[in-house]
Amino acid sequence: MTKTKKPGKQRKMLYQAPHQKRGKHMAAPLSKDLKARYKANAVTVRKGHTVRIMRGDRRGLEGKVTRVDRKNYRIFVEGVTRDRADGTTITIPIHPSKVTITRLDLDDKWTRKALERKGPVVEEGIPEVVPPEEKPKEKVEAVNTPEQLAEVEAGGT
Repeated sequence: MTKTKKPGKQRKMLYQAPHQKRGKHMAAPLSKDLKARYKANAVTVRKGHTVRIMRGDRRGLEGKVTRVDRKNYRIFVEGVTRDRADGTTITIPIHPSKVTITRLDLDDKWTRKALERKGPVVEEGIPEVVPPEEKPKEKVEAVNTPEQLAEVEAGGT
């Protein structure tokens, strides 16, 4: 796929992308603890993952992904619904970039393989952040008198 900066061409490539390439655009960022555990920033959203909505009217809601629509680049989250005028309830489509994945469904072999490609899994929870070792600072004494200044210039202490 060639790179282009023209917005019209970018939209055209997005709308005409084949099914297998659309999955790449269906990625969502991982929560902080999942990022630390799996050494990955984002994963393709799949049915069964639990997500938290980060933007829009339904911000803060959390639920399981019930359906992924690759044709329209939308996901459907359990419990995120709207009542229509005729009384029926419909689920609201959400763009995957507007959610954060909070729990992964690791029963899915494709998700497991993708995480293995991205890096080793940290099994024992979140790794602690270890600050870099600091070098001990050399103590510098102030030069106050002309005699001390002469000693420093001579190389003595």
